[in-house]
Amino acid sequence: MIQGIVNQRCEATLPLVIGNTSGQRQLVNTVIDTGFNGFLTLPSSIISALDLPWNASDRVTLGDGRETLFDLYAVTVIWDGQYYEIDVAESDTEPLIGMALLYGYRLQMDIVEGGIVRLEAL
Repeated sequence: MIQGIVNQRCEATLPLVIGNTSGQRQLVNTVIDTGFNGFLTLPSSIISALDLPWNASDRVTLGDGRETLFDLYAVTVIWDGQYYEIDVAESDTEPLIGMALLYGYRLQMDIVEGGIVRLEAL
């Protein structure tokens, strides 16, 4: 089980340990974004600090219908006790967890400040 909290802005948040191929790790606080179908977004400052390798660019459609190009980088995440290498999209917003990372899990949230966010494998 993975657990987080609902913050003061009523966002479901999860702590996530990410890293690079050299073994450097960093804890980031992420926000669950059910409108994002990718794995994870990270700001350029974290991508640079971990010196993540660039993989590709991908055209994506934003929530408002506009299309834009995102750079994708390889990152290692510790997810439910397992190490996975995933693509992370560079976006200078707070780190977002998308539906691709949540796939195969049940999401439960107590939507009050300080409420518990739980993810359980199906």
